[in-house]
Amino acid sequence: MTTRRQILQSAIAPMIVPSVVLGRRAGAVAPSDKIVFGGIGIGSRGSHDLSKILKFKDQARFVAICDVRNERRETIKSTVDQTYGDHGCQMYDDQFALLARPDIDAVLIATGDRWHTPLSIIAAQHGKDVYCEKPCSMTMEESWALADAFRRYNRIYQAGCQRRNGANFEFCKNLLNTGALGKLQTLYANVGPSVDWPPIPSRDWLAEEALPPKQVLDWDRWLGPAPWRPYHSSYVRGGWRNFYDFHGGGILEWGSHTVDLCQWAAGYDDTQPVEYEPVGTNVGPYQVHCRYADGVRLVMRDNGWNGALKTGSCSFRIEGDLGWVETGDASIIEASDSIKPLIRPTEEARMALDNHMLDLMHAIRIRQQPKASAAAAANSHVVCHAAFIAYQRGKTLSWDPARREFTNDEIANRMRSRAMREPWRV
Repeated sequence: MTTRRQILQSAIAPMIVPSVVLGRRAGAVAPSDKIVFGGIGIGSRGSHDLSKILKFKDQARFVAICDVRNERRETIKSTVDQTYGDHGCQMYDDQFALLARPDIDAVLIATGDRWHTPLSIIAAQHGKDVYCEKPCSMTMEESWALADAFRRYNRIYQAGCQRRNGANFEFCKNLLNTGALGKLQTLYANVGPSVDWPPIPSRDWLAEEALPPKQVLDWDRWLGPAPWRPYHSSYVRGGWRNFYDFHGGGILEWGSHTVDLCQWAAGYDDTQPVEYEPVGTNVGPYQVHCRYADGVRLVMRDNGWNGALKTGSCSFRIEGDLGWVETGDASIIEASDSIKPLIRPTEEARMALDNHMLDLMHAIRIRQQPKASAAAAANSHVVCHAAFIAYQRGKTLSWDPARREFTNDEIANRMRSRAMREPWRV
């Protein structure tokens, strides 16, 4: 019998993967078969993702939930069983037990940020495809490790960057690609507001509270690769955000949505800006001014959004020498007078997640990467991490995308990675 220790050791050490797993068509699901999903760490955001898997009953089946909180396990099981009208959803408190199931094709990972990269890589090592919520990484090093792992194990990965499959966002992208906006000059990404999402998160600890029984909450597993700190109930209720040990601050939180849109729209999925200039203070307003090697600018800003334009959250803007266009989660598309005659109604932005999940399921069947692949997500996250590091350093940083290093600050280079708590590593 394989012990949990043996499974754990295999997950954090280099793994010998059978050729069937590494084959180009490995894991392909026949068109007549349903894709079997399991889930790890499903809370409020994950439940929204899960609802889309449950919606497409003809294409997918959700069979297992793993969570460190018993309350969450039971909630998800109840939701799934009520949907299917049976009692088939199994509960686990150990992610390795779920990943050991040979019938599971793919896993939905919606834990806190600290777990995203390690769990995704472990799932790939176990031959699973992955849908993982954003941000996909806590550091540049994790971003690169994620992309490398999914290339090495030939698995399918979809980051939760669903706006790449949103009709209003695609419409704006097409205006740029067809030349309607002229020569691209500046991209704008919404990374705010700083009053709720400061660019630099706190390094403080909350006061220790009495730890619940392990069967109610496995605190050690909840922390995972994050540094140890005493338990506080606020953390597990979503209050882990804006604490440095668990989170990358507003720049990474919102940049993983909107910088990703800018990279995608401009066709920069294989590069990053070469310069990052922080502007403002941690209490806002703030900006990071970035420049690509071809002269195009990227401006991350926490203000100037949701005002007169009312384009909604997670907005981005594209400016060319012939005009500009902007959109967000409200589905409204605003544009310069020169572009307004070209604007047409699109499908509501709320349908983006439906389309995104269908994109993943199609990718799993044909064994081709979807729109928000590990490589694309890793690349856009590296941009956010570089901006985050520049903001922490309080100075303009120069970046070499090919060499993956800052050229004018060795301290910044040491900030490309963070130590993980043993035994976790990437």
